[in-house]
Amino acid sequence: MAPVSQTSRLSSRPRPKSWFTRFAKATSRAAGRPGAFGVAIAVVVLWAATGPLFHYSDTWQLVINTGTTIVTFLMVFLIQNTQNRDSEAAHLKLDELIRALEGAHNALLDLEDLDDEELDKIRATYADLAESARRLLRERGVDTGVPDLEVPSGARP
Repeated sequence: MAPVSQTSRLSSRPRPKSWFTRFAKATSRAAGRPGAFGVAIAVVVLWAATGPLFHYSDTWQLVINTGTTIVTFLMVFLIQNTQNRDSEAAHLKLDELIRALEGAHNALLDLEDLDDEELDKIRATYADLAESARRLLRERGVDTGVPDLEVPSGARP
């Protein structure tokens, strides 16, 4: 069997193994489309139109209340799953950028796993760096230590 390059391994998208992951991705994708909003509007309009037919009874009101409560309850879990997955993917991408940049502090990898005290210490260090940079900017008009970019006229930076 021929060896698989790292690029081809990374570019192939494996199918999520968990049925819940597949279901959550498909549902969140579908629920975020204009058609889903149209269906929701249609359901509300249909429900409102049937009001006179059911004499605006308590049961008629209970139908929409129960339906929306159930849908909302279930969507909370699907949305949370999608946000967790997206957040984790963003963290992994940032971790890879930190790892790949020469001079970057690899100790910053997986910061999301640190407790609040450790994060506060690191945040204080970066707050001090930011204050120093702002002071340099006020004093010297520079905060990077890197010469300004010369942008040709008509070009956008």
